Amino acid sequence: MVARNLVIYLHGFRSSPQSFKARLISQRMEELGRAADYFCPQLSASPAEAVRQVMQLIERESAASADSPATPADKITLIGSSLGGYYATWIAEQTGCKAVLLNPAVKPPRDLARYVGVSTAWHSGDHFEFKAEYVAELAALAIDQITAPHRYFLIAATGDEVLDWREMTAHYPGARQRVIPGSDHGLSDFAEYLDLVLAWCNAELPLAQDAAPTGPA
Repeated sequence: MVARNLVIYLHGFRSSPQSFKARLISQRMEELGRAADYFCPQLSASPAEAVRQVMQLIERESAASADSPATPADKITLIGSSLGGYYATWIAEQTGCKAVLLNPAVKPPRDLARYVGVSTAWHSGDHFEFKAEYVAELAALAIDQITAPHRYFLIAATGDEVLDWREMTAHYPGARQRVIPGSDHGLSDFAEYLDLVLAWCNAELPLAQDAAPTGPA
């Protein structure tokens, strides 16, 4: 049997598996008959615990079983949005898997320090604490320079009202990049790029030609 192509979505700060991008991917994977290959865990507020969750998920799902061979790193793709993109980068560097980065945070120790305290989750309204020590945990996950640009696909929106798209493109030199004029931090037009992203996640599917540009398209 051929090893599965696993897709793991990592949501952003204050977000959840109920985000519209996570639900769009889930729906499309189901339509493709691949619902069992898609995972979107609720990540801990602790950055150290969040990446531990994902590493354990990868270890569990990539292990060989009685009826399926082990899943190699090149059959695993992380899709990370905002803070999830920061986590995806660190995990990709540790494991050798691929990563799609959607308006990724590249300097969250700087950007999230002001959120220390109690915050509200976007989709549930639940309160959670973002502790001061979490900033140091974020700093410990910093990747100053990616080692294998061909494993990364960046989608950055010039209209991102939260993060600077120019920091994103500079942080992933040599990676496949798609810069979207306008749009917003949440990529409200993500449905237009969904199949492009999923094609890149699957080794047996062709990569659409319009994924190549490195500047505004």
